This record gives sequence, C-alpha cells and structure tokens, in this order.
Amino acid sequence: MIQPSLLSYSFQGPPQPVLLDSSSVSSDTILLLDTFFHVVVFHGEKMSMWRDQKYHEHEEHKHFADLLMAPQADAQRIMDHRFPVPRFIVCDQHKSESRFVIAKLNPSVTHNTSDGSAGARIFTDDVSLRVFMEHLMKLAVQS
Repeated sequence: MIQPSLLSYSFQGPPQPVLLDSSSVSSDTILLLDTFFHVVVFHGEKMSMWRDQKYHEHEEHKHFADLLMAPQADAQRIMDHRFPVPRFIVCDQHKSESRFVIAKLNPSVTHNTSDGSAGARIFTDDVSLRVFMEHLMKLAVQS
C-alpha cells in the first residue's frame, strides 16, 4: 500500500508536510496531494478567490504569483519522474473536484464536532482515527 503525501504551501514559510487530516485544510493555504495515481493541487478558499480576482497578475503581488506556481512546478516534477503518469487535478475548496483531497483525509472535524476545531468540516458517518484508537484502547483494557 502506498502512503499518500500532503504538502502545504503558504505565506508562512517553505512548503511543509502536513497530516492527512481535515485540520490541515485552511482557506489561506495550497495543498499538494500525491496519491501515486493522482497528483492534486488544492487551493483554499482565500487562495482561489485571490487567484480568480487576478491578484497574481499585479507586480505588487509577485509573492502570491510565486506561491501559486510552486505547487504546480512540484506537481510537474513528480509527474515527470513517474510511470504510469498520474492524473493531474487542480481544484478549489468547496468545489466538486475537491473530493479527490477530502476523500483521503482523516475526518477529525465533522458535522458532529462541537469543540471549535479548525479545518474543513467533512460530512461523514466515519469516525476519526482518534475516536477509533480510543475505542480500541477501551476494548483492549476490558479483556
């Protein structure tokens, strides 16, 4: 089994690996998901809004243009060295193709979460890894 990798691009610093968790989704980041068969560039809500308003075309927003191009270049580098060539997908938060990213994430923030956790809400009946592990520990202690 191949472990997907998830990189986060933001104004806070260089790209960094993040957990495959719904808490990693933020409106001011761009995520690069590599699942071997798919390479997905996922723009957060603010990033896609700024891109649609064409901020990256203005000279004073050169850093934003660089931030938009970085995951694209990294995705191209991944695809150049892989056979079979993975499917390349560019998507935005809350759009239909974002399912390629959301489906791979641990649902730590769901519609039932009320603790104020940050991240994208995933509407699912599945339990998060934390809830599963807590239940598993309870069962292990009982026997």
